[in-house]
Amino acid sequence: MNTPEANTAEGSTESTAAPADRSAVAERLRPFGTTVFAEITQRAVAAKAVNLGQGFPDRDGPEFIKDAMSEAMRRVPNQYAPMPGVPELRAAVAHRFNAATGLPADPDAHVTVTAGCTEAIPAAFMGLIDAGREVILFEPFYDAYPVACALAGAKPVYVPLREQADVSFAFDEKELRRAAARPGVKAIMLNTPHNPTGKVFSRAELETVAAVAREHDLIVISDEVYERLMFDGAEHVSIASLDGMWERTVTLSSFGKTYSLTGWKLGWAVGPERLTAGVRAAHQYLTYAVNTPAQHAAAAAITSPQGEAFVADQARQLAASRDRLGEALTELGFRFRSPRSGYFILADHSAISEPRGISDDRAFVKFLIDECGVAAIPPSAFYSTANAELAAPLVRFAFCKTPETIDAAIERLGTLRG
Repeated sequence: MNTPEANTAEGSTESTAAPADRSAVAERLRPFGTTVFAEITQRAVAAKAVNLGQGFPDRDGPEFIKDAMSEAMRRVPNQYAPMPGVPELRAAVAHRFNAATGLPADPDAHVTVTAGCTEAIPAAFMGLIDAGREVILFEPFYDAYPVACALAGAKPVYVPLREQADVSFAFDEKELRRAAARPGVKAIMLNTPHNPTGKVFSRAELETVAAVAREHDLIVISDEVYERLMFDGAEHVSIASLDGMWERTVTLSSFGKTYSLTGWKLGWAVGPERLTAGVRAAHQYLTYAVNTPAQHAAAAAITSPQGEAFVADQARQLAASRDRLGEALTELGFRFRSPRSGYFILADHSAISEPRGISDDRAFVKFLIDECGVAAIPPSAFYSTANAELAAPLVRFAFCKTPETIDAAIERLGTLRG
């Protein structure tokens, strides 16, 4: 069964404890405090809860990739990799990106390997967004995005995604256009497939975002970490592949989520030379280079038939876990649209919480941990204060777990029937 002690971070922004003296924290980071993932993990550990909060798999990646890393440690120098990444991995990333988008990404000029997508995000912000400028964030958002704004001295402008009758978590085009018309806006942060909703932006939605970006001469930073973990025939479209968008888009992705090796912290940014220059300008001072043998192993995985087979199986297993957990949640009274990608179910808990007098997501998560022994994430961590009411009836469950962990959580959640 999944033990929360095994991992204390969903991404590299998490810390295990708040500083004892808060006055020592730089002002730009004070609003963020300890991340919700560390907070929930600490509570889960204390309660011996099944952890469906953090987005890390509890099934490990394939042995052949680990073997490739061991072999690389003996075959290649264990010294700094080239700043943009080892040539073999950049070539593999470029080849896959070209095949998926039809764009001619050059491995030397257009690909930068980073310490997970979590480093690629602030590298893009710090390298491309001047202090005082604004960045449009769709919310709910991955919690690293506002932090990246703070690190760059930029200001977030929020456009909420709301449930609609025919579209799951859709944005209002008028709201997006109003945000883009602000004189200080420099970029749009896009996330598809989307965390935490599991939404896959349709081609029509992406065309709207692209049109707004072109009209206002905006950069698009597109986080596509879950691009290969798709369910039910859903189609992922990279916004960079749309007309006129390659020139203004930085596409971010990662290795760890796809191959169930999140602890390797390997990611990359792909974009035209003028934008890659900004990413690299920051990357060279954030980490300079990334784990050398892991890069060689990742290149071997991306280019091998075994790697392709593993990714396909990974998507099948995730869909099965989603369906198993989703069926149980539905029976208990949770309401949600089945995610079409990723690791998470974002569900409305109102039918369970309201009869118990529980008013918001944080209180509900505390109730789940204390009374059911199951940890989840309160989505208010992914919303701005102005739109906190949208998070109140929601809760995020991670289904990137083994069948044993899912079944243990379902058994404990069964107490909600009483």
